[in-house]
Amino acid sequence: MKATCNTIILYVKNVELLKNFYVENFRLTVIEEDPVWALLNAGAIQIGLHKIGDPYLEKIAEGYQFDNNTKLVFEIDTDIEWTRNEFVSRNIQMRAIKTFENYDFWLCDGTDPEGNVFQLKSKKTIR
Repeated sequence: MKATCNTIILYVKNVELLKNFYVENFRLTVIEEDPVWALLNAGAIQIGLHKIGDPYLEKIAEGYQFDNNTKLVFEIDTDIEWTRNEFVSRNIQMRAIKTFENYDFWLCDGTDPEGNVFQLKSKKTIR
């Protein structure tokens, strides 16, 4: 069997908030949506935002940010320092820019409004 991953689904508290975050900041387009679901076109894959079930929502305190082991990586075609500064000016939590020895990309992690981690990835030739 050969399998191909074409969609990643994040279970979220507020579908509308996160849909708007990814559309406004990453220019993703909405493929489909309803009150408990949004599917976004992210290029080679799709990102699904699925509302957490009501029994679980009742247990989540207001303002709680999720702690998970998933990171969405977005390769960008702009200067990573400029993009990071732009995100910071929009009050998006961003970490420092980093790279690794013998690695052709600059990296910078950030978090969306519910605490999901994303990474900006930019070729070193762009910076």
